[in-house]
Amino acid sequence: MQPANEAELSEAVRLAVGPLVLRGGGTRGIGRAVGAVLQTSGLTGIELYEPGALTLVARAGTPLAEVEAVLAAERQRLAFEVPDLRGLLGREGASTVGGVVAANASGPRRVQVGACRDALLGVRFVDGTGAVIKNGGRVMKNVTGYDLVKLLAGSNGALGVLSEVSFRVQAQPEAVVTLSAETDAPQGLADLRRALGSPFDVSGAAYMSGKAMLRLEGMAGSVRYRAGQLRALLGGGWQEDAAADWRQVRDVTPFAGRAGAVWRLVVKPSEAGRIAAGLPGEAIFDWGGGLIWLLTQDPALDVRAAVAGAGHATLIRALPGMQGVPVFPPEPPGVAALTAGLRAKFDPRGIFNAGGAA
Repeated sequence: MQPANEAELSEAVRLAVGPLVLRGGGTRGIGRAVGAVLQTSGLTGIELYEPGALTLVARAGTPLAEVEAVLAAERQRLAFEVPDLRGLLGREGASTVGGVVAANASGPRRVQVGACRDALLGVRFVDGTGAVIKNGGRVMKNVTGYDLVKLLAGSNGALGVLSEVSFRVQAQPEAVVTLSAETDAPQGLADLRRALGSPFDVSGAAYMSGKAMLRLEGMAGSVRYRAGQLRALLGGGWQEDAAADWRQVRDVTPFAGRAGAVWRLVVKPSEAGRIAAGLPGEAIFDWGGGLIWLLTQDPALDVRAAVAGAGHATLIRALPGMQGVPVFPPEPPGVAALTAGLRAKFDPRGIFNAGGAA
């Protein structure tokens, strides 16, 4: 099924007699849901773009590349730096903005500007009964009641099918500088935490392949000043790195095409080094250690036990023999009860997958 508009989407959901797998471009879904595929890539088009108001509204099936090209023409961008995981997951296709929202897909700049949900102004979606629901708008404002905008971001298609999304966008910076230092993981992660705790407005803090990296963005004079202050704070091993490629961090490129299970761990940054040291495999650290990508060859490795009390782990890509391993982390009883209540409210027939649109 590939509806061409919101009315057709609503009708398709209303008439569904079994489970539906929600799919945009098929580039980032990680769940194991089964059922008839409901493709949202027919709902395309940018409905409103006001560069002066930093606002963009697009139908959910609009290709991400189209949105980024329109923004780039006005020297603007989606601030949260959308990851492209096609290489990591071995996928083709074109990512859609609805899939980005459904996955709450957010890259290295999250440490500065927040996640996708923090740039989201409004949504329109179809619930499990076929009803069209609108929440939010085209400006940020405080309201009472359910914040469905935040709820839908990261819901992985479990609560409804997105038909339209509205974003606050950001101007591209005048200057970008990356500082890097060759160091071991404990020292590198400690330096990243110090930098993030400083007043120098870091927009990226990552460690991989023996190198710690810090990114600064903004007006040229401000970037120069902050870079100098950070180098003074962290010591002489830190130098400007013109060859730094943040897409390698954003897209987890070092793990693409390599055999092994891939886990995504969100943890307390202060615990990142300890957790990674206790897990056999190769790690990439983003968000100052708050995000760990782990590549491991051990299908029996109990990653969730290693992060207990310090975070949670999602299985992004499995090895043979891991069919019984849950993709998403288990929820505490109270959270599980809230989740069940929300799903019963928005998807009373239980037809939407819990595993992800893309």
